[in-house]
Parts: sequence; C-alpha cells; structure tokens
Amino acid sequence: MRRVNGLATVGRALTCGGAVEKRLAQAALMTFLDYYSIPYKIVEVNPISKKEIKWSDYKKVPILKVDGEQMVDSSDIIDKLFHRINPDSSIRDGEEKKWREWVDNHLVHVLSPNIYRSTSEALESFDYITTHGNFSFTERLVAKYAGAAAMYFVSKKLKKKHNITDERAALYEAAETWVDALNGRHYLAGGSKPNLADLAVFGVLRPIRYLTSGKDMVEHTRIGEWYGRMENAVGESARIKE
Repeated sequence: MRRVNGLATVGRALTCGGAVEKRLAQAALMTFLDYYSIPYKIVEVNPISKKEIKWSDYKKVPILKVDGEQMVDSSDIIDKLFHRINPDSSIRDGEEKKWREWVDNHLVHVLSPNIYRSTSEALESFDYITTHGNFSFTERLVAKYAGAAAMYFVSKKLKKKHNITDERAALYEAAETWVDALNGRHYLAGGSKPNLADLAVFGVLRPIRYLTSGKDMVEHTRIGEWYGRMENAVGESARIKE
C-alpha cells in the first residue's frame, strides 16, 4: 500500500439550494480520506462568486488538490486515490460498483427530505453544518436561520421530484435495503475491512447520524450494528482545521 504524500485540499460546496445533495455525496470523499488517514483541509466555496477556486478552470465542486494534481468529482477522486494507494488492486465492477451507484442515485435523494423534514429539523441540521464548516459568527447566524428556512421549502420540492411520499419510511427502507445487501456479513465484500461501497454508504449517513433523522433511522432499522462497526473502522477525522 502506498501513501499519498502531502496535504489534500478539498473545495466543498456551501450548503444552499441544490448543493445539499452534492455536499452529502462529498461526505463520502471525506470518509475515504479519513479511512486512509490522508490529511486534508476544506475550503468552503461560495456558490455565486466561486472566488475560492478562481485558480481552476473547472468551476464545480468538489475539487481536490493533492501532490500538485487537481482532481474533480467525488467518485472519480476516490477511484484515482484508491489506485494510488493500492496500485496492485482493482475496483470491482460488480456488487461494489452497484452499491456505490445506489448511494449516488438513490440514497442521497432520500436523505435531504429527511434532514429538512420540519422547521425544527432544518434548524438542527444547519446548526450542525455551520458548526462544522468554515463560517464566521455572523455568517453562522445568517446561514443557520436563512438557510434552514430556505431548505425546508427546497426539501419539499426534492421530495416531490424523487417521488417520495413518506420521507421517514423511505429512509428506513433504504437502511433495510443496505442491511439486506450485507447478507449477514460485517462488510459488503465480507472479510475484516470495508470496501468502497461501505465507505460510500457510511460517508453520506455520517453527517445525519446524530441528528433526529439519523437517530430515528438507527432506532427503527437494523443498520446500527453495521454503522457502529464502520465508525470504529474509519476512526478519527484526518481533517486539519485552520
């Protein structure tokens, strides 16, 4: 296994409007970096000015710079880093790929309507987001209250867009679907270590785990045992805070 040298810098979307699902998907990238103990810092990118990434011709996030190389798109970044770290290993095209695509195409769409299901849950979520982001005190207050109000209404549109009638039922169903896929194994591929699909599912669930929606999910489904196992496997965050 090779080490990734230097510090990874991740350009991440501020959470507003359509950036919510993108930010959840980016959480899988952070989980990958944490699991492989690759130190990284996060740069919050203003969705309007994008001044933080003016150095790049590519204007979408995430953008990752590591060892002088620019990488884009969460899944592609993970693939490239995985090959760097494990040059003799290949990413499986079967079950692992199937469930990574399930995360991107289904699971993240289920999470947003749950996170912002009510005004109280929206405020709870933005309190978490602004506490863990790079915000000044004033920015934190504005983002929390204005952002929560906006996302409460946006979540209703997302719910309709993805044909979700009962957001909690959809969340529980997704959790149970994943547990069924494990089929009694500790991790998707069996063995003693998680694969990229495990990291992807855990990565998008991690931001909500201790919110009301995440607590409800663990209480009402069988996913808690696997989630706890993943917490131990991933370990502490490798993020470097400025």
